[in-house]
Amino acid sequence: MFHPRRTLRTLLLPLTAGLALIALPALPAQTAHAASTLTNGGFESDGTGTATPAGWSTYSAAGQNSASFTESGGHGGSYRLTHWSSSAYKVETYQYLSGLTHGTYKLTAWVRSGGGQNAAYIALKNCGSSEQRTDIPVSAGGWVRIVTSVAVTTNQCTISVTSDANAGNWINIDDLTFSPGSTGLSVKGSDVSSLAKSEAKGGVYKNSSGTTGDALAILKSAGQNYARLKVWVNPADGYNTKTRVLAIAKRVKAQGMKLLVDFHYSDTWADPGAQSKPSAWAGHSYSQLKTDVYNHTYDVLNALKAQGTTADMVQVGNEINGGMLWNEGSTDNWPQLAGLLNSGYDAVKAVNSGTTVALHLAKGGDLSGTRWWFDNAVAGGVRFDAIGLSYYGYWHGTLSDFQTTLDDAASRYGKPVFLAETAYPFRLDSDDAHQNIIDTAGELVPGYPASTAGQTQWMKDVASIVEAVPNGRGLGVFYWESTWTAVTGNGWDPADPSSGNGWENQALFGYDDRALPAMAWFSHR
Repeated sequence: MFHPRRTLRTLLLPLTAGLALIALPALPAQTAHAASTLTNGGFESDGTGTATPAGWSTYSAAGQNSASFTESGGHGGSYRLTHWSSSAYKVETYQYLSGLTHGTYKLTAWVRSGGGQNAAYIALKNCGSSEQRTDIPVSAGGWVRIVTSVAVTTNQCTISVTSDANAGNWINIDDLTFSPGSTGLSVKGSDVSSLAKSEAKGGVYKNSSGTTGDALAILKSAGQNYARLKVWVNPADGYNTKTRVLAIAKRVKAQGMKLLVDFHYSDTWADPGAQSKPSAWAGHSYSQLKTDVYNHTYDVLNALKAQGTTADMVQVGNEINGGMLWNEGSTDNWPQLAGLLNSGYDAVKAVNSGTTVALHLAKGGDLSGTRWWFDNAVAGGVRFDAIGLSYYGYWHGTLSDFQTTLDDAASRYGKPVFLAETAYPFRLDSDDAHQNIIDTAGELVPGYPASTAGQTQWMKDVASIVEAVPNGRGLGVFYWESTWTAVTGNGWDPADPSSGNGWENQALFGYDDRALPAMAWFSHR
């Protein structure tokens, strides 16, 4: 429904020949519209059917300038810029700025895309430093905001929107702004909770060229700077305990990474559908449970501190949409849930006041549910430093839904936010006898195939959405679960050694144990 109208194409066709005769050079020269501020960033100056909007230039080596044009249906105003053609095309719409003061500048754009392009991105180039790009995510319905930033060292910069597209591919661009500022992500992490057991059961990890090595070292060399480790109280398999976490934490810190400790307050998986008390706490009163939470949290974190691997961030609970430690800590009883959460917060701060305390919900595209939960938490006096949301595109809404929820959480509660969990398959078939959780094409996010390229693009695009959170409140992303490959004995059920893994097609190591191209997202700004 967002394809350019056929009538508009008819109007544009007579323009094509003339535009081809005045094709502009790839590297913009001084032009009449060069200015020190962005002109016509909302494409409102010319109405529809304008191939070269006021203030902008268009370039196509193949004379396909008409693939870039304005049309009705803006993000903010009445009009937008569109790239589209009925045949394959390459086109760039750009604006050259001069007279800029040296410094770092940020470009913001609202975008939509039907996907399928060889490349589609916004860029800042010819600014004196390396060109900076951000790919345009696939979002056929809702608009999403993306950003990129660059250091200007030559008093000039070119703002560029580029498509290298196949027939029928389209993008919409609107409401570009260019101003002093910088972008980037401080957290580029993954959950490696499965690693110790994998290695004990014979799991092997290789770099992209096939050389066997330490999985953490491979992840670090790709750019990972944070690791997430879950803690269970007394799991059946003896992994993800305090002792095991202490051992892996040493390795994480030895790689120079920071550490997020994720307390489940259970002997097994805790998520929106299950928040079972540890067997050791069964039958405890609410008052006792508050003490249990404090003592367990303090014990693990103090032991980490004592060995020189202090936690940098802590999750008090895992995907606690319905509360934790059911039934006492259910959201049916907010005063008790608040007491349990604050007990965890107090324990974290008693060990190290500088450790960030995060509260973590699933359903990252659920605006109303996220507001309901945190409004209740704030009203109940729950203390926290950051908000983490899980967002899996095949379950939790569109990229636009996720951005809306993330932005709202950051502004409504005045806290930094991060993507606590996300993942994407690089193939659909299974590497063991256990059925994969995502194993059919119909379960995928439109525009993101189950391929190494699709997995890579997904990671880049969700990182771009976190990076675009206003006021620098987007901390970063944790991938889940980068090292959980198919290894016999390392299945999903800690009580069943024969259980399989339904997630190995979403790891960051392939079925040949090699590092996958998606690790490139760790190098995101």
